[in-house]
Amino acid sequence: MIIRILGEGQYRVPESALVELNELDAAVQTAVDTGDRAAFHDRLGDLLAAVRARGTGVPDDELTASGLVLPAPDSDLADVAALLGDEGLIPG
Repeated sequence: MIIRILGEGQYRVPESALVELNELDAAVQTAVDTGDRAAFHDRLGDLLAAVRARGTGVPDDELTASGLVLPAPDSDLADVAALLGDEGLIPG
């Protein structure tokens, strides 16, 4: 699966990482739901770090559609709240 982090690039992430990413996504969702800005930034950072650690960067000259798009590391809680669906940032 290809995951884009806005403002950073794309990562090819194995399907086997989705369980971990969904758990981290749920923590982001909880922080957004409670309006806890500090926890939100920490949990979003954890999620993005996991994508970077589990994934392999897609070269900039390779045109590949992203299966998922995640917010930039410096995104605001309100902006991310507007992006969240019923299943968070990562469906599943």
